[in-house]
Parts: sequence; structure tokens; C-alpha cells
Amino acid sequence: MLKIKKFVQGRDEEDWVRVWSAAYREYEDMRQMTGDEFRIFEKAPDFDPEGRFIAQQSSKCVGIIHAHVDKLRKERKGFIRSFGVVPEFRGKGIEEKLVKTALKELKNRGMEVVQAWAADSREDRISLWKDSGFELVRKFSLMERDLNTIPSGIGEDDGVVLKTLRKDSDEDLKVLNWLDNECFKEHFNYTPGTLERTLYFVREDPFFRIQDWSFSLLEGEHVGYVGVGIDEAYNIEKNTKCGWILDIGVLKPYRRRGIGTKLMLQGMKALKEKGMTTLMLEVDDLNVTKAMRLYKEVGFKIKKKDLTYEKNLEQLQEHNTA
Repeated sequence: MLKIKKFVQGRDEEDWVRVWSAAYREYEDMRQMTGDEFRIFEKAPDFDPEGRFIAQQSSKCVGIIHAHVDKLRKERKGFIRSFGVVPEFRGKGIEEKLVKTALKELKNRGMEVVQAWAADSREDRISLWKDSGFELVRKFSLMERDLNTIPSGIGEDDGVVLKTLRKDSDEDLKVLNWLDNECFKEHFNYTPGTLERTLYFVREDPFFRIQDWSFSLLEGEHVGYVGVGIDEAYNIEKNTKCGWILDIGVLKPYRRRGIGTKLMLQGMKALKEKGMTTLMLEVDDLNVTKAMRLYKEVGFKIKKKDLTYEKNLEQLQEHNTA
């Protein structure tokens, strides 16, 4: 018998992690997660313990879903996150019942719109969203390049000064938080990032424990930044030496001047110096800054697509998921 129960913080962490790790094992850009890592994640300022549900089949935990609400977001938009079913239990109606539960939860919490995602390789998940009334609204690309050679003389602005962010400096992290909000306020799904969130991510994130951040300064003013990170556990699990561009941005008045290129090359150099041989990042295909063009120019190639789907909840109706 299938039962959908609410996640209880302080009790259900190990079950959540066990299902998450089994459900996401097939994704090459994700790795297994430990209970200790999840408990650190629970300390994040924007962690939402509400709206999490676990599917049990004959008392065995086989599926999870999170009907996430961002309390800082002005628009009444919710998100379906951490949605997964253990592979051997897929296609038995569990996914549909989890989605139905999440949609009800978001509706009850006052959301008017909900977004969800699917990897382009998951035809079953894509069909589920379409059958549930979702429409494709956005595509994101996971991009990759090797670090064997790092280009130069490709339009980077050598007039900007690069300065290393000091992780123990609250002032530096305030600048990073301000830059991040200013650079991304026009972007898809933007919501203001708090200083507390920035402090947590740079100093306490359980996955990217190794991070390197740099500011770009022009005439003494901060105009951009780049952050790179290494997930050591990911590299061990996947038997690779991969680093990630965690974030990169340039203030709007200073774009199209080679500053973004300079920052990207700095990030690549920082990771290569740490022994990485591969670099990955994710980008919105319709990014307002045309970032994908920059990434292609410095040698990145598309590895896979993630698809964002959206549904209006104003007239949510019951669906027969039997």
C-alpha cells in the first residue's frame, strides 16, 4: 500500500537522503549525499522544511518531493524540487501521486504558479509534466570544457584589476551579495539574495567546501565577480577532476567590454592551479546578458539540457492518478 507522509525535520533526514541518492544516481552532474551533509544543508537561511513529502510503499521509503516556497519572492510562484523515485519503483503511479500532493500543498500555501524541471534525457518525467498540465517555459544548458589549455588574447579587458575575496571578511561578502543582486535582478526567476545566504554558501556549504572568489575592479570600483568551486566527494565518486563555475556576473553598465571574459579566464586558471582538468557550469539559454555566447567563445560545449516547466494553479483541478 502506498502512503504519502509529511517529512518531519529531525526524524526523516536519513530516509530522505537514501531516496535522493538512489533517485539521482543516474545524473552525471550530481552525486550521492550523506545524512551529515543534509543536516548542514538544513542550517541554510532559506531552507524550507515545509512542503516535503516522502512516499512509502509497504513501509519502504521509495519517493520524495519538495513543494518549495521562497518567502522572499514577491510573486506567488512555488517550485517542485528534490523530486525523485527509486528506479525500481518508477512507472507505478508513485510519481503522479507525489506531484498531486505537491500541487495541493503549493495551492494551500497561496501559490498561483508552480515550476518544475526535467533533464532532457528523462522522457518519462517530460511526459509526466505535460500530462499534468505543465508547459515548457525555459531551457538551461550544462556546459563543459577541458582545462588542458587556457586561451588568452580573446577580448579580455586587461585594464581591470582582479582582487581575491577574503572569506573571513564580512565586508567582502557584503560586496559579493550586493554584486550578485545587482547583476542578476533582470534574470529569469530572480529573487533577492540575502547576506545571510551569501555568508552560508561561501563559508558553510557542505558540497563546495573548496571555493575561490575574485572581484574585478575598474578605477577602484567593484564591477564584477567570479566564483569557482570543487566538490571533492563528487570527484571521488565520478573518478574525475572537475571544477565548477559557481557564479559569475558583471554590472550592466560594464558589460560587452571583456570584463566577463577576464573573470572567466581567472576562474579557469584558479581551478587549473588546484589540479582540475575539467570545468562545468550551468546557464540559462535565454540569459539576458547573452552569457552562452561568451562561454562558447572560451571553449565550452553543451553537455546536456535541463528543461523548466510551468503550470498555473489558479484553477487546480483534481486529476485521476490511479
